[in-house]
Amino acid sequence: MADRPYAARVNVSTVDFRTVIGQFATGVTVVTTLDGDRPQGITVNALSSVSLDPPLVMIALGRRRLIIPAIEATRRYAVNVLDEEQQWLSDCFAGANVTPSREAFCGAAWHAGETGLPLLDGAIAAMECAVQERFEVGDHLLFVARVEALSLEHPDAPPLLYHRRRYLRIERATTARVAGKPESPAG
Repeated sequence: MADRPYAARVNVSTVDFRTVIGQFATGVTVVTTLDGDRPQGITVNALSSVSLDPPLVMIALGRRRLIIPAIEATRRYAVNVLDEEQQWLSDCFAGANVTPSREAFCGAAWHAGETGLPLLDGAIAAMECAVQERFEVGDHLLFVARVEALSLEHPDAPPLLYHRRRYLRIERATTARVAGKPESPAG
């Protein structure tokens, strides 16, 4: 046996990687922006908060996503957190063969947020963001953006979740206070 504590590099297939990463449950969002005066959107579950001060979030988009030119032109996007009853929006903005189509903004009702970005009616929450950094990583582009406006319309609504390549709904949830050292005065 070699003295190295780690094995040699192993090839990881995309199928195996999807299976393993699918064990991590995520929320489902629709990222929106404007192309001129026309709203555009795409389903995104690759979202992460990056910083509290300043407030920054990051989305990851496959390099061939149709919304990328509009985000790069405006340097702005909104993140709409979907309610579990909004699965139809997730499907449509993910490119499902439905009518109305993604090109028709899925027939979704929306309104302009504080910064003018399109926000989906009925979304639990939304963040209006200005792109600060763009990174090319693997087959994706990462857009790190400063949150400029927040909307919390339905704080008690259950979110739409994604797990093992399927939607997941919270049915038997219990809550428990997080133990450990508080990270802020608010706990």
